[in-house]
Amino acid sequence: MDLKRSSGILLHITSLPSPFGIGDMGPEAYEFVDFLEASAIKYWQVLPLNPTDEAYSHSPYSSYSAFAGNTLLISPELLEKEGFIDIQDFNLREVTQQDTINFKQVSLFKDEILETAYQNFKKNKTGLKKFRAFSKTHKNWLDDYSLFKVLHDKFKTPWFTWPIQYRDRTAEGLKQAGREFRYAIEKVKFTQFLFFSQWAPLRSYAQQNQVQFIGDIPIYVNHDSADCWINPQFFKLNKLKRPSKISGVPPDYFSDTGQLWGTPVYNWKELKTNRYDWWIDRIKQNLLLFDVVRLDHFRGFSAYWEVPAGDKTAQNGKWVKAPGHDFFKMLQKEFPHMPFIAEDLGSLDQGVYDLIANFNFPGMNVLLFAFGEDKSKNPYLPFNHIPHSIVYTGTHDNNTVLGWFTGSNSRIKRHLKEYTGKNITNKNVNIQLHRIALASVSKLAIIPMQDILGLGSEAVMNIPGSTKGNWTWRLTYEQLSNQKAAELKVLNELFGRG
Repeated sequence: MDLKRSSGILLHITSLPSPFGIGDMGPEAYEFVDFLEASAIKYWQVLPLNPTDEAYSHSPYSSYSAFAGNTLLISPELLEKEGFIDIQDFNLREVTQQDTINFKQVSLFKDEILETAYQNFKKNKTGLKKFRAFSKTHKNWLDDYSLFKVLHDKFKTPWFTWPIQYRDRTAEGLKQAGREFRYAIEKVKFTQFLFFSQWAPLRSYAQQNQVQFIGDIPIYVNHDSADCWINPQFFKLNKLKRPSKISGVPPDYFSDTGQLWGTPVYNWKELKTNRYDWWIDRIKQNLLLFDVVRLDHFRGFSAYWEVPAGDKTAQNGKWVKAPGHDFFKMLQKEFPHMPFIAEDLGSLDQGVYDLIANFNFPGMNVLLFAFGEDKSKNPYLPFNHIPHSIVYTGTHDNNTVLGWFTGSNSRIKRHLKEYTGKNITNKNVNIQLHRIALASVSKLAIIPMQDILGLGSEAVMNIPGSTKGNWTWRLTYEQLSNQKAAELKVLNELFGRG
């Protein structure tokens, strides 16, 4: 992947302002592209766009499908423009009063909107030809995902607890379900058609304005997902389709017991036997949405921490080697330009460094990790950056720059003052780290929108390990001003990123 000196903003679609309680693919998304273009910013980084659910606190990193789109992002305004609904038919009072996302209210509202759109589609046949073409093009994942979603809604339990004919996907069970739930299955397909029909022109508009999308692929998928249901052989599951081994990370400086993520780990031997077809299809699907994808927890492609299922901590796990070199050689045949970013944060070993170097993947430098310790050797300090990399002030899993600075100890604050030669305060710390990122030799500098605006801990997107209040932060219309765009353009041009 060839990087040119440029900058980007990290902002998930859900955080956009909108009249409907959650950011979506409607007019405000196009206006944000205009904001980026006016700011001389070339990249818009978002989080995964797969379906989210209340069971997982609507985390973009926990989904029922690695292929489907998140229908909460469908724009009612675009549906109205396309003739599927009349917005005046719906009560908007509850969702329009939200400063942050209330996922329960938004989900109920969007369900009502999409049900009406589907009924009008059935009645008027608007877009029928395009819908049929979409269903044919995406048949390899859409048919199974739609059936999974319908059965999941029917039983309201994870797939591995369903009656055996559905759990084990017997030929008779699938045939029976296809007949019995024909219309419900078609509705799921229709809502996916709407999602992809709205995303494609948004991406095209961004490209016309010299803005590229960076997306994110979580390394693991949920056990309770269409992916595990359809392809149990690609995961370490037992005869009852329960995990025999689960994911996590080992004990470290931050945790004496490690982190237990709980998702099933891959059966890489089986994936390799099948020429990694599932992974290749997954990446192809993501490259329909994004120009570049970040591979989350990249070290798992070299070796991963495997924990016996049933353990309460990650302490008894072990490192298991993954066929990373063979896997990426196969990917390189399919995707010669290799438009991938390695999320290489955390504890790495030589195997990971070799994998990154052999395929020339750009890695990540996070400035929030740069100050306070190892004043010369810390790899996140800008003078240790390399050009073929991406520098961030922080990520979606970090505090904001202001929140970080406010909670930092005197050693970190002193180091930051010595490094910048300036008196750093709550009022200028975000500006200083923004400038440090832009001044770095890293070809690409990406700044979370919260740091551009100088917001505090109240605007954190996600606190790892917590399950409440995450993913709910939203922009206001006033924060996307022409003045702010002009300021950003000056900075980008000053540091050669315009």
